[in-house]
Amino acid sequence: MDGETKSLESIIDNNLSSHDLEEFNRIYYGRKNHHEVPLKDTSIAAAKESDFEIAAYAFPAKKEHTRPPRIVKVGVIQHSIAIPTDRPVNEQKNAIFAKVKKIIDVAGQEGVNIICFQELWNMPFAFCTREKQPWCEFAESAEEGPTTRFLRELAIKYSMVIVSSILERDEKHADILWNTAVVISDSGNVIGKQRKNHIPRVGDFNESNYYMEGNTGHPVFATRYGKIAVNICFGRHHVLNWMMFGQNGAEIVFNPSATIAAEAGSEYMWNIEARNAAITNCYYTAAINRVGYEEFPNEFTSADGKPAHKDIGLFYGSSYFTAPDGVRCPGLSRNKDGLLISVMDLNLNRQIRDRRCYYMTQRLDMYVKSLSRVLELDYKPQVVHENDKCKEKE
Repeated sequence: MDGETKSLESIIDNNLSSHDLEEFNRIYYGRKNHHEVPLKDTSIAAAKESDFEIAAYAFPAKKEHTRPPRIVKVGVIQHSIAIPTDRPVNEQKNAIFAKVKKIIDVAGQEGVNIICFQELWNMPFAFCTREKQPWCEFAESAEEGPTTRFLRELAIKYSMVIVSSILERDEKHADILWNTAVVISDSGNVIGKQRKNHIPRVGDFNESNYYMEGNTGHPVFATRYGKIAVNICFGRHHVLNWMMFGQNGAEIVFNPSATIAAEAGSEYMWNIEARNAAITNCYYTAAINRVGYEEFPNEFTSADGKPAHKDIGLFYGSSYFTAPDGVRCPGLSRNKDGLLISVMDLNLNRQIRDRRCYYMTQRLDMYVKSLSRVLELDYKPQVVHENDKCKEKE
């Protein structure tokens, strides 16, 4: 990935300093000081040896009289695939396991309580090809598949809740496929799963050739460390999707994604959407994206009249956290594997809800009635024209 911009942060750090940098941080991130959290020397050394980035930031809350702090250490992992996509399926998957285990081990020694991976982390994002083989062979059981078995051991070892996005094969229902996030408890048990609610049909994202919209609703998983939810990738473009996780009591919502920087990509939206969701819904959000180029054996087209190609474009990483007040931390790089850690006080959620009153003022009753009318076959949009008043006078 030579020649790629490392990150927005690198551009800022290379061009601003002193007062200007403080002012940029205040205006863009929401605070002058990023509240960096010191990391263990052994973690820094392990990250250097395995060639991944590591950073940690805190999101403190005000001290309360009636509640103790609810400090949770949360991690997200972004990474590239490990070997070429023409290798056997199990070889590809095991190579990713070996790569990511090194990052999980560092998260474990840093005391991370909850960790989430990018969308479909254990495979290449092959849906651009529209080929069924061999990519459907990456699918596995959410409860008993090799990925869940691999992660169970690590969840128990580090007392860590793990959110794992996989291609699920539903063995109880005709072996159909789903895009599914599996939530594994710190005890090693599968708490439950979230299937992707919104499926893209744009450019090279031909996912509906493989799986359809999920049927699990908007579950919130009550873990030992807090209530978490998973808004998978394309769902971040749908504000009601984010809203329902908040209505169901989520304190942290993860957005595991696979999105690109190409012309039809989303990079200019990436820093906005999960942050907006945190502000509107008064909860923490974590946006996670994969890294790198993924080249496939056969050429495919994008149905746009342009030449066929073998890769979808750059997956630009840039994973980040946002607090319920809208303050965010610097993101990971655009072109390197990484572990980002947030030390968050969940008390901040209610403090911000009390301050801003968004839930009290959101008028769900009004929107329920309006949206019900929108769904009617004879719905007429509420549009007022200039000459309507003249007709009333007549």
